[in-house]
Amino acid sequence: MLGSPRRHGDGAHVDGAIHEHAGLVVTVDDVVLMPGLDAPADKPFAFVYFISIRNESDVAVVIRGRKWVILEHDGSTTVVEGDGVVGRNPRIDPGGCFSYNSYHVVAGSARASGAFFGETADGQRLFARIPEFRMRLN
Repeated sequence: MLGSPRRHGDGAHVDGAIHEHAGLVVTVDDVVLMPGLDAPADKPFAFVYFISIRNESDVAVVIRGRKWVILEHDGSTTVVEGDGVVGRNPRIDPGGCFSYNSYHVVAGSARASGAFFGETADGQRLFARIPEFRMRLN
């Protein structure tokens, strides 16, 4: 029956719906201001962030995309969405980890948060939250 909850690994969900995957743990390992990176004149501050995605579930996961929400010091918001992670669609097996680094450019101090989107090995769609982190100018 359409819409009936079904048990799978980390909890009940509705078939076809995207759900938060409790076994996928995202950590922000570090955030560093990098003045030497190319940045546009209106957003001259580049912050490199280091992220780890750990799969603590019993099923493999493939990351298909990500979404960032960046809130600038002046209250403006930038949303960045894209396929994959740093040009890849990493498969993270149970007990495995995928780590990478990238960067955001901002006009001043800002904060960022977001989510990774993917699917389990058996096709269930999922997301995992990226915890908020701050990009601060001293």
